[in-house]
Amino acid sequence: MALRTGEEYKQSLNDGREVYIDGERVHNITEHPAFKPIIDVKARMYDMNHEEKYKDICTVTLPDGDVICRGYHMPKTKEDLQAIRKYVDTFLDELGGVVYRVGDETIGEMWSLFDAQDRLNEIDPTYAENIRYHIDRIARKDLFHVSANTDPKGDRSKLINGEDGGTLLHIVDENEKGIVVRGAKFETAAAYANQAFVKPTISNWSNTSVNMENYAIGFICDMGAPGLKHICRSPVGAGKDPENYPISSKFEEIDTLLIFDDVLIPWENVLFHRSLESAKYIRETVHRYSAFNYVLRILKRADYLLGAALLNVEQTGLTKIPSVQEKLTELITYRETINAHLTAAIAEAQETAGGLVMPNQSLLYTGRIQALKHFPAMAHLARELVGGQLAVTPDMETITDSKIKEHIDRYYSVGKWSAKERAKLLYFARDLLNSSLAGHQITFELFAQSPPFAQSTAAFKNYDLEPHREMVFKAANIQPDAVKN
Repeated sequence: MALRTGEEYKQSLNDGREVYIDGERVHNITEHPAFKPIIDVKARMYDMNHEEKYKDICTVTLPDGDVICRGYHMPKTKEDLQAIRKYVDTFLDELGGVVYRVGDETIGEMWSLFDAQDRLNEIDPTYAENIRYHIDRIARKDLFHVSANTDPKGDRSKLINGEDGGTLLHIVDENEKGIVVRGAKFETAAAYANQAFVKPTISNWSNTSVNMENYAIGFICDMGAPGLKHICRSPVGAGKDPENYPISSKFEEIDTLLIFDDVLIPWENVLFHRSLESAKYIRETVHRYSAFNYVLRILKRADYLLGAALLNVEQTGLTKIPSVQEKLTELITYRETINAHLTAAIAEAQETAGGLVMPNQSLLYTGRIQALKHFPAMAHLARELVGGQLAVTPDMETITDSKIKEHIDRYYSVGKWSAKERAKLLYFARDLLNSSLAGHQITFELFAQSPPFAQSTAAFKNYDLEPHREMVFKAANIQPDAVKN
């Protein structure tokens, strides 16, 4: 087994998968305009692993000599976490944009199950064996591995017992070959991934009025499996001119409704089934690793906000104005707050029962909340600094039209910035802040991995409140035993 090339990744998608978008069945996904740009981005990542200047950052050599992608290497030290951070920064810088679903941020959900091996062994030793096998297989085969968490929305009281069509994923049969599942999930990038870790994410596993065991399943599913249908949302960036839309034309990740129409999952791909305890565990720990890589992306988005705003105000010397400096400082503070949480999460990393090292959970989750909560306000602040030119600048074809060059040069050039270079900056800022993709990403970031209330719950559960109680008991001279329940 060896690291894939970008071309090998593309070829792996020609497996007869059933993909639908804009009213048509897609027969060549690597060339379809909705998917080709982002598939090319992922292919570029695969190729980076083979290049001399990147291989020490992007790859790891296992004890037996196999070389794997750094993003798939389980962290066992703080240095491993720092190396993962450097890996993410490196490929994002090389790509020149932010991509979320590319594998490194979803493998962590498998690592969460790895940490639960002892508990899972008590239920069924096969679970832990399958988990170890698949973590190793993903890394050694260099598969594009994603997740499948989100359930179709509806009346949850009816969804569980099937009154509303039984849309929640559940077991309908099992035999000597495996389990047969029916239902649906949402997942970004599923249509051009190799496989997904499919799992339940509903939170109430204590409802005894209905039979929930059939819903308590986690498994690996090949994205070309018979009976699996990919129903994709319409793209907002397909066909956009790369000069006018440098982000939308390249980095749009397509979201998919996965329909499991009686899909057979072989026993070796089942990570747990009919196990309420396992379902509850993965719901509580699913993002203990993956949130780290996710917040790294938000940090990169903050970098682009600051850079786009800074270059626009520098053109006209506005950085000398105190009020402008104040706004830039707000952007700097936002950026550095995210950076501080990520840095501290590594410095205060925690050992797990599985022998891994995970980012400090309290610092990681509170960092994620801060990053997401304030991003819209920071985007608006950057929009203020860039100014109204975002809304009125003509396209590049007009900017470079020789018939009106005299006027364009006169009214669009600023200092050393030619009209063309200034337009490029405005197009980037517009795509970052005002485009359809920009709006889509704000919503995606808000709900990706989990909705805001679930993120708050995770932060609350992972913060140790006891020292604060003891501190006040001591300062106020209160006897703890007299007031504690």
